[in-house]
Amino acid sequence: MKLFITGISTDVGKTITAAIVVEALEADYWKPIQAGDLDNSDSHKVKSLLSNSKSKIFDNAYQLKTPASPHHAANIDGIAIDMKKIVEPKTNNHLVIEGAGGLFVPLNAADCVIDLIQPDYKVIVVSRHYLGSINHTLLTIEALKNRNMTISGIVFSGDENQATESIILNKTGISMIGRIENEPYFDQNVIREYADAFRREIQAIENRKEHKKI
Repeated sequence: MKLFITGISTDVGKTITAAIVVEALEADYWKPIQAGDLDNSDSHKVKSLLSNSKSKIFDNAYQLKTPASPHHAANIDGIAIDMKKIVEPKTNNHLVIEGAGGLFVPLNAADCVIDLIQPDYKVIVVSRHYLGSINHTLLTIEALKNRNMTISGIVFSGDENQATESIILNKTGISMIGRIENEPYFDQNVIREYADAFRREIQAIENRKEHKKI
């Protein structure tokens, strides 16, 4: 199973969600494009949060020095992101793929993050509660449905907001995998606790009826 983790914006909890999903499945992890913070990248963070010894962290296809939109960071670095050079790593294990920012973050003049999502990927949407997050979440899901992509669940990030969560779930019909609270910190123990709590929903994704555009 290949799970693509996307968010409704930047800094909404994609990397923490990815770590939880990786731990729950003892899956492998791959972030195709990393922009900025190369000494403490998302790949480094996920690796440090895992307790299991089975998961493998694959190298980024592109490592960009500037913490900016990949198309801009690549331009500053004097390179161009070529989609043909972003080759999915081979593994017999589950694979968790983490995007960069939201779906329409540009990678180059033609392609965006959404173009990284392959037909056999199952998408998990991370939605963090803030003013405007309902709109951003529904737009993200609408964009995925318009491209006939498989949406396998939503993870909410932040303290419970019943009004927000209920309207999103009712309008989309997508299953809620779980909620990540505003924890004071995240370490291996916290990630393992969430992995235990989310595992049943994550494992059920393989057999669940998926949400595609009809």
